[in-house]
Amino acid sequence: MKKALFFSAVILIVSTITIVDSLVCVAQGSKYGQFAPRDAYVDGSDLAYYGSENEWSRRQFSQEKAEDEYKRRGQRVLLETLNGNPNKALKWAAEYLVEDPQDLESIFNQSIAYSQLGKIDQAFASMKQAVEGGLPIERFLAGPRHLLEPLTQSKEFQEYARNRVSDLIHGPMLGCVTDHSARIWVRTEGVTPVKVQVFSCDSLGKPTTNVVATGTSLADPQMDFTATIDVTGLQPNTQYAYDILIDDKSVLKGDRPRFHTFPKPGTPGLFKVAFGGGAGFMPEHERMWDTISTQEPDALFLLGDNVYIDLPEEPRGLHQYTYYRRQSQPEFRRLTASTPVYAIWDDHDAAMDDVWLGPYHDRPAWKPAMLQIFKENWVNPGYGDEESPGCWFKASFGDIDCFFLETRYFRTNPFGKDPTMLGAVEKTWLLSELKNSKATFKVIVSSVPWAPNAKPGSHDTWDGFPKEREEIFRSIETNKINGVLLLSADRHRSEAWKIDRSNGYPLYDLMSSKLTNEHTHECVPGPLFCYNKLCSVGMVTFDTKETDPKITYEIVNIDGDVIDTLVIKHNQISF
Repeated sequence: MKKALFFSAVILIVSTITIVDSLVCVAQGSKYGQFAPRDAYVDGSDLAYYGSENEWSRRQFSQEKAEDEYKRRGQRVLLETLNGNPNKALKWAAEYLVEDPQDLESIFNQSIAYSQLGKIDQAFASMKQAVEGGLPIERFLAGPRHLLEPLTQSKEFQEYARNRVSDLIHGPMLGCVTDHSARIWVRTEGVTPVKVQVFSCDSLGKPTTNVVATGTSLADPQMDFTATIDVTGLQPNTQYAYDILIDDKSVLKGDRPRFHTFPKPGTPGLFKVAFGGGAGFMPEHERMWDTISTQEPDALFLLGDNVYIDLPEEPRGLHQYTYYRRQSQPEFRRLTASTPVYAIWDDHDAAMDDVWLGPYHDRPAWKPAMLQIFKENWVNPGYGDEESPGCWFKASFGDIDCFFLETRYFRTNPFGKDPTMLGAVEKTWLLSELKNSKATFKVIVSSVPWAPNAKPGSHDTWDGFPKEREEIFRSIETNKINGVLLLSADRHRSEAWKIDRSNGYPLYDLMSSKLTNEHTHECVPGPLFCYNKLCSVGMVTFDTKETDPKITYEIVNIDGDVIDTLVIKHNQISF
């Protein structure tokens, strides 16, 4: 592997930081500090405009990391091929296969390395072994394409794939559902027109042959051969089924996913959401997506660390590979075909752990590209605005308004004076939307914990931005905004926090971020309850039909067991 990037560090304190003439003065030691490459220090400042609280290097792809966390194995091997060392990649893959001869990611990476060496017979043999072992053949067409083209363009591969490959490489993924519309995301093999047909369902929920809406789009190579198709003119609170047609041929083999539209804005009802973060790729944990399906949520909120990239540079293969692993999983595809997805990112997807990306639109140079690849792989209602891009947006479900926050793109150095997590534009938007919302419940969705001391000693959570957090909380109190709930992720566990306020009602921070991760964070003092034994998901049910509307929060583990429950009445979070 290449040598670690140069970094400089200022070791900082656990709790007290004083800023004097742009220097960070410390009172005692901490494992967290300021780490950044040389170009992050501008105009003679000792504060990096972008950086991390942890070592700025490629340590996430070390041999030790790959041994501890499965998600790093394939990345480590692929990175070596990308660095021009396919023979070393083959050596590492072979070592992993001695430990586990059925490790499909290592076999897949062998095929890539052989392709780059021009050894097409060996690449084909590895491909065939992986496919016969259960890896979807579409993985080889998804790519990274430039690495696998020597194989996929070969006559041998094309003959083998002819009757095995679907034109639909990834998806369909459902999103942006409203009371009258929906959006479907797909990835295809080539530049091709994609049509969505929406069918009515009978009283038993079975699809009919009656087409009630259609939408079309063209897969765009500039968006990594993805297309998003909007369908409109649907009825509120109604169940539908849909089909995907490529070149006017169904690619779903008669299995039409079903979904339902939401009630009209302001309409009382029941709404159930599954939420969480910490979804590193781990084959034996991918069944979590089926566990979530059995809970029958109305929506899935992914709160960051959705795939774990940790490579802050222009995407050249590893970024795509990391997304493709997840999007090729049948469990994930089943869930997201019928459950609308709303996704934000966090540090491991935006750059690397505990990162701040600084106040500039296009600096560091790779920052816009990281957001672009995120946009290529999700189906959100929006991505901020032209003045302040990022994955922040609003989504409404009946009489529930949800405000999804971008917490990385314009985050400034937490060791500087008056740092911001949101930036001025996004913060103004959030405060205005909260003030003007007429919804019974207003949900603020953050990728990092709101609760104090959820990550002791760190400035990566809202603890690193206490003035901005207090500004948001005081705005709720000053404007007498009822029914605010906080959701968050980041810590590899599930828990509930109650944040008492002297001038208002208590704010509840419901946290969950161990969807599929191997790694676990220890429970810390403070929450109402905490669970970290197995992978888990947060399930939140909003019931606004009752005289006193309520929220029910459940922690559900990967086996489908309900571990803890918290009920919050509307009158508990009202003035």
